[in-house]
Amino acid sequence: MTVASPHAPVPVSASRVRVEPEGGGVVEVAYERRGSGEPVVLLHGIGHHWQAWEPVLSVLSASHEVVALDLPGFGASGALPDGHPHDLDAVVPLLGRVLTALGLERPHLVGNSLGGLLALELGLHGRARSVTALSPAGFWTEPERRYAYGVLAGMRLGARTLPENLVARLARSAAGRAALTGSIYARPGRRSPEAVVAETRALREATGFAPVLEAGRRPRARFTRDLPGLPVTVAWGDRDRLLLPRQGVRAKRAIPGARLVRLRGCGHVPMNDDPAVVARVVLDTVRRA
Repeated sequence: MTVASPHAPVPVSASRVRVEPEGGGVVEVAYERRGSGEPVVLLHGIGHHWQAWEPVLSVLSASHEVVALDLPGFGASGALPDGHPHDLDAVVPLLGRVLTALGLERPHLVGNSLGGLLALELGLHGRARSVTALSPAGFWTEPERRYAYGVLAGMRLGARTLPENLVARLARSAAGRAALTGSIYARPGRRSPEAVVAETRALREATGFAPVLEAGRRPRARFTRDLPGLPVTVAWGDRDRLLLPRQGVRAKRAIPGARLVRLRGCGHVPMNDDPAVVARVVLDTVRRA
């Protein structure tokens, strides 16, 4: 198959697309596409995969075309070529090419954690009709960043050292699911055993994990610019144990026109904790556009 230039990517299949990052090479990005209507694109957090959005996909796709991406180096997407950084200056243009390849020039963007920061950055580049950022990265202090990195490193170590058969056994009980995923979910018992096993595997196998963390140490990884004229909602779980809820206040200061929403009883990945509320927040933002 011919690989496209950066300006004309070629879909590989119904669920993959190939694009060229700056500096050459090829990245194959996996995605899930459902529904019809105004497009909504979903971007997951570090170490996760598009299936993190499953709890809200059916609601959103009832009225919109929904595309959930696996970010480069995560899920079923390929890694960036050797020597390519995973920083915002490299990944944001690459995601712009993915959107173009999928015929999505200015979709509504929804992101969680790392995905929330990427959605905001894409908004700065004129690639969004609206942005809903759920506990987005980029609003931490340096001590808060170090704390979050420590939690993430512990999760990654567990995912890489626990045998998969042990993970499967743990996932069968609510207590086991809490041990495996309690850092990101306020209600880990609601996550299915199969989903917990799959996302633990995704965290273990994520080639982009370490490079993304390294890129996050740089000042450029903080979001400090306003998005005037763009409908933006920043939503934060009040039980977020990874990126603490007070970071939402900083996000509001950086983006004065943004709507700041508290997600009651939700953790860092709120789609699982309260899918109805998260879907409503997303659809309210879409309607504002």
